[in-house]
Amino acid sequence: MKEQNFNTTYLFIGVVLGVVIGVLTDNIGLWLSLGVALGAGLASVIKDKKDKEEK
Repeated sequence: MKEQNFNTTYLFIGVVLGVVIGVLTDNIGLWLSLGVALGAGLASVIKDKKDKEEK
């Protein structure tokens, strides 16, 4: 359950940033999808880094 909250947090941050940038640039479709992708990528990178530190 802890891992799910971790991933959800970064996806939420990505969506929020994507929506904000999308509204400012008047291209919400592009930035929303980029925000989701960046949030998922960031969660993955941080999770991998944390896993390597534990080993």
